[in-house]
Amino acid sequence: MKRSFLLLGLSVAAGLMSGGAPADAQTGSPTRAYATSGDCAGRPATTVRTAPGLCLGLVWQGAGREGPRMPRGLMQLADGDWLVTDLGGWEAGKGAVWRLSFAADGAAQWRRLARGLSMPHTVARGPDGRVYVSEMNRILTLDPEAADPAASVRTVIGDLPDNRLHDNRHPLSSFVFDGNGDLLVNVGAPSDRCLDGAGKPRADARGACVEEGVTAQVRRHAYLGAHQGEGRWAEESRVFASGLRNSIALVRHPSGTVLQAENSVDLPTPEHPFDEVNVLRQGGHYGWPYCVDLSTPLPGWSARQARCGERDRPVALLPPHAAPLDMIYYEGAMFPELRGRLLMTWHGYRRTAGRITAVETDARGVPLTDVGGRYAIYPRGSLGYPAGAPSVKGRVLTPGWDRVSGRQPRGSPVVMAVAADGSIWVTDDRSRAILRIARP
Repeated sequence: MKRSFLLLGLSVAAGLMSGGAPADAQTGSPTRAYATSGDCAGRPATTVRTAPGLCLGLVWQGAGREGPRMPRGLMQLADGDWLVTDLGGWEAGKGAVWRLSFAADGAAQWRRLARGLSMPHTVARGPDGRVYVSEMNRILTLDPEAADPAASVRTVIGDLPDNRLHDNRHPLSSFVFDGNGDLLVNVGAPSDRCLDGAGKPRADARGACVEEGVTAQVRRHAYLGAHQGEGRWAEESRVFASGLRNSIALVRHPSGTVLQAENSVDLPTPEHPFDEVNVLRQGGHYGWPYCVDLSTPLPGWSARQARCGERDRPVALLPPHAAPLDMIYYEGAMFPELRGRLLMTWHGYRRTAGRITAVETDARGVPLTDVGGRYAIYPRGSLGYPAGAPSVKGRVLTPGWDRVSGRQPRGSPVVMAVAADGSIWVTDDRSRAILRIARP
């Protein structure tokens, strides 16, 4: 029986604390500081242990009023500057979009382009060349080169289903552009398992979850083309795929394959359930809130209601509570050995998270899998996947991103972007930081 890659435990190189400890993004307390020691291709090297031939440099870590409070999305501009979306907090109206540039000495310089946004996350360039950003209840466009970028903000798709309710369990929106320009937009589930206060299913007359009608989906908004240089999309949409609790991590391969990485439900045990990677197809249903893993009915839903055998099975399982938040295909110049691989961030707060992985794929961009795999847990050791379950093949780029007092926090990687030089930039929202994987 083949075995998937073994995710390594914690081992951190020595390092010295440098600079003042930044304030926590939520509380203002001096926690979650990255120490640095040495050089990582022109940036201070963190003490995080990486795979051989790599280093994790610190680009910026916030300590004062300048810059994002909770950096999430990343996109590099043609002149080398970066756009960064700032969640701001888990309440409406605290978010922003920032422009990051660098002084001659490498110091970060921030300019806020738009403020008062509600949980912005994804930032990407559309088929018309313009910049698009997702908020919790709309997709907007703005011009970062305008004299007044805030005045250029325009709603492209508004009033996304139920995400307008900021107390929903999964309020964030994300999107990818399909090959024909259509927008594929995540609409998260408003609850964890679609149960009432007594733990009973919130079901309709057919026995189906009442939340499935307009949420827990990826929806397709048709591209109407560009008018006067600006893209236009249909406000009305149709369901592309459903049964998806939280599809923040979406990616489209040049072949047309659309992948989704599922953040599974929050059962109290750290060993269950497993997160998953799905190949999305038109009309597919992927199990939420009925089934997890390959065929396990969720507590609260009977096997008859769950009908696990009828769901679209995941192509691979991921470690439980890894919380994948981003996937990108790497095609940069700095790491030829990673070209064509699927990079994933595992953001969760439990012992499997705080990692960036590079997954092997086939010609369609679908992850290659094995059975009998194991996954690492912090601070050390590993656990196995369910018997016979497929797990992804590849390697962990940041195997030592656990918390070490006085040196580094547990990693909370969110969004990645490949820079023009091929380095991999990543946001860490809990530590209010932007980091960069490069050659030592």
